[in-house]
Amino acid sequence: MNAHSKVADLSTRDIPDLSLMETSALIASGQATPLEVTQAVLSRIDEVEDKITAYITVTRDRALEQAETATKERAAGLDRGPLHGIPFALKDLCETDFAPTSAGLDLLRDNETGRNATVTERLEQAGCITMGKLGMTEGAYSGHNDKMSVPKNPWNPKCWAGSSSSGSGASVAAGLCFGATGSDTGGSIRFPSGSCGITGMKGTWGRVSRHGVFALADSLDHVGPMARSAEDCAAILTAIAGADANDPTALLAEVPDYLAACTEPIRGLRIGLDRATVIDAAAPETAQVLNEAIAVFESLGAEIVPISFPWPTEAVDQWTVLCAIEVALAHQGRFPEQRDGYAPHLTELLDYGLTLSAKDVGAAMQWRLVYNGSVARAMHGVDMVLFPITGAPMPELDNVYGAPTAGQGENLGDMLKFTAPADFTGFPSLTLPGGFDSRGAPIGFQLMGPALTEATLFKAGAAFQRVTDWHTLRPDLAPFKG
Repeated sequence: MNAHSKVADLSTRDIPDLSLMETSALIASGQATPLEVTQAVLSRIDEVEDKITAYITVTRDRALEQAETATKERAAGLDRGPLHGIPFALKDLCETDFAPTSAGLDLLRDNETGRNATVTERLEQAGCITMGKLGMTEGAYSGHNDKMSVPKNPWNPKCWAGSSSSGSGASVAAGLCFGATGSDTGGSIRFPSGSCGITGMKGTWGRVSRHGVFALADSLDHVGPMARSAEDCAAILTAIAGADANDPTALLAEVPDYLAACTEPIRGLRIGLDRATVIDAAAPETAQVLNEAIAVFESLGAEIVPISFPWPTEAVDQWTVLCAIEVALAHQGRFPEQRDGYAPHLTELLDYGLTLSAKDVGAAMQWRLVYNGSVARAMHGVDMVLFPITGAPMPELDNVYGAPTAGQGENLGDMLKFTAPADFTGFPSLTLPGGFDSRGAPIGFQLMGPALTEATLFKAGAAFQRVTDWHTLRPDLAPFKG
């Protein structure tokens, strides 16, 4: 691992190792043009993408055209904001009118929808250079279709790169873009962010429009940014959040200045901690990362408040019921009619969804209401809670994509225990890199706050990253070259 180069000593070859906001400053100062930045990222893609396989489609010619336009706009004095001229990539469930949207399904490999998702439109209006579409699991569930490539973890190709947003995590970590969209239904922004050593924000449900985003389970699905730092994610969320006439579930709440929040101190912030479950029961390497993070927050003036958080044993069963019935709705007219085009993991979930009764679904919905109330009570009086992403270091790739039972080779309960709460409640959660395990693979942690507290989470995350350097470290990509 190595720290990225300082901007002052920068060569074009080093540009992909910068953060989004560092690159934005480089462009704003005239030290590099959007075209030069885009060419540098394309060179990195040429070097390592064949082995990392983060992208399903690289829209090279279009990206260069966009970069030339952005360069001319910048030269003429037009400034669209911090994303103007920044190479960005889209998870391949965000619709685009310039490339197919497969959502990880081989049977949709050539799916031309002829429209852009709202997030696609907003990013391009903010001046992003769209580098292409990123690989993902089938239908945004847990496993890959065997006819689609599996993104590799740039830190250790034997380790999991995270769940459905794995292409997003791998591409940002490897410098194949400066930011990417992710989606999170059970943890798919947080797993790859933690696995790949980057920062990710799963915002409040409805904070980002889902118009034109292929659904896994509508009431659990969240769209959000993945990038290298809290500031990077704050800049992206500012661009993509907000009401949308095309999505009635997109929240009407005003979008704050998330970047401004990143500069604020955190003295007096109250962070809830269920020590018995979160630290005492964690694997030693995970516990060490969490304890070190706690020490940093305390040194910055935050108060760690003991809480008792609800960890019901039936949570994963209820999550699976809700996900299964909603995924069955999302694939109406396609499944079971085109069953042969689906891989085992998603097929099993779809079959299960089609067997559920109204009583099953109603019971799960009622359970969710009670659980969400229990979470709100547990969090009363604190600004956020600190969790790991998983209780142990991320698994080996072969152990995740094993038998399709429950959608994971790993025990699904262990995988979702710390991520499902934010999906049930729709609460925002920020993932931050916090260390490494003995294999050299990243370990991250998350901060979850009440609804619409993204600005507070960004404030805490940016403060942590001002005094730590985990987010500045980059993987050694030599094994992926040549």
